[in-house]
Amino acid sequence: MLDEGKIFIGASFDASHKRVKAESLELKLANRHGLVTGATGTGKTVTLQALAEGFSDAGVPVFASDIKGDLSGVAAKGEPKDFLLKRAQEIGLEPYVNDQFPVVFWDLFGAQGHPIRATVSEMGPLLLARLMNLNDTQEGVLNIVFRVADEQGLLLLDLKDLQALLGYVAENAATLTTKYGNVARATVGAVQRQLLVLETQGGDAFFGEPALELGDLMRTSRDGRGVINILAADKLMSSPRLYATFLLWLLSELFEQMPEVGDLDKPKLVFFFDEAHLLFDEAPKALIDKVEQVVRLIRSKGVGVYFVTQNPIDVPEEVAGQLGNRVQHALRAFTPREQKAVKAAAETFRPNPELKTAQVITELGVGEALVSMLEGKGVPSIVQRTLIRPPAARIGPVTAEERRGLIQNSPLAGKYDTAVDRESAYEMLAKKAQDTVAADQAAVEADAGGIGGIFKSIFGTGGGTRKTLSPGQSIARDVTRTIVNQTAGNIAAQIGKSVAGSVGSSVGRAVVRGVLGSLLRR
Repeated sequence: MLDEGKIFIGASFDASHKRVKAESLELKLANRHGLVTGATGTGKTVTLQALAEGFSDAGVPVFASDIKGDLSGVAAKGEPKDFLLKRAQEIGLEPYVNDQFPVVFWDLFGAQGHPIRATVSEMGPLLLARLMNLNDTQEGVLNIVFRVADEQGLLLLDLKDLQALLGYVAENAATLTTKYGNVARATVGAVQRQLLVLETQGGDAFFGEPALELGDLMRTSRDGRGVINILAADKLMSSPRLYATFLLWLLSELFEQMPEVGDLDKPKLVFFFDEAHLLFDEAPKALIDKVEQVVRLIRSKGVGVYFVTQNPIDVPEEVAGQLGNRVQHALRAFTPREQKAVKAAAETFRPNPELKTAQVITELGVGEALVSMLEGKGVPSIVQRTLIRPPAARIGPVTAEERRGLIQNSPLAGKYDTAVDRESAYEMLAKKAQDTVAADQAAVEADAGGIGGIFKSIFGTGGGTRKTLSPGQSIARDVTRTIVNQTAGNIAAQIGKSVAGSVGSSVGRAVVRGVLGSLLRR
């Protein structure tokens, strides 16, 4: 699959089916990103697998999301099936050797791979606001929450930390408004309700510790091949906003943490983002601008980003303009939108005078694609009609038993499997609430002791013979009773309010958690 710093993709043919040349991806230009598109069933996943295998053979770690489970087969040795041998012969792939590749499985829910976690602080308010579908006002409140956490040294690790701090902000809205601007309790409540929805969708499994160390995605095997990290995304796709936000977070973390390295002979890491349209659906302009900036600059950190999607117009122009290496599988052209997509795809390629690109896009067979890769000084090659090479590993998923064995024998086995819950905003605010209650109780006892002295001087100790009172003492007795009753009632009400606001009853906690942000565990 490797030939002088290149990954062999397939062979191109002219109109008479004569082989034109080998189509390859130059490793030194692989960090200029890429795009793989095509309708369902046209061979995108096989192309993705072939590219991942090529990068692995070159010693480049790969991260890819596995939407249907088919990509997991890269961990198992392929079989020399007739149609694969025929394709290998047609494109001049000799020898065609079946193989398997080093794989680490990941899963946000921890069921089909090692758990992946991130802290709320790492996610940040911009991505978190998108994840919860907040409006501008609600996002503003979320930014204030993060600012309060930073200034008061409150760690935001998991969702209960964020709920607790939202409750704290709501209770202190009047004070915070003078410093940060309007903080409406109703807006805080709306954010808390969205947070509760996120929690019920499984977001609580993602936020927490131990958080993912990016270095664990950049491993090589003992024989020098890059590890292919596969994210099980079949269940995750039922929460598409969580899926998209996680991938954007991972991309931004790489951008922020990896050092500048300039142009290398090969990337340090390659990312494949399947179902890329989910990254941009209903995304605000500010977020798209952020993604465009990251994609544009992350190549100098040795990271290649490859978007995989059905329709090329799913990717905004600002981002698509950064994607130099392109593989276009067949598209349908029945609806006006599909016709627009075909035209847009054709116009992105460097023209080939021997091809009617727009027409060919609708005629491509399964496993066939239009290919244009960067070459020389980064100039796109002339688009060619190409037969994609067969993968060396299995085409199709691994079995559940095979997956379990790979997870158990993984070099990361045990590192992320058990969640850690250290002291953070939730525990710190809970302690603060308990200290407030204790202080109020102490004040009650002090006040009761002071008034009790007066009461004792009038009524005696309460034991033995009842003391006879003069008319003046009787009046004093009645006034004192009124003061004691009113004071005790006010103090009790104050304590009750404090306890209800900070702690809540055992029954009420489960109900108010999503709205008021109770500070104690359910």
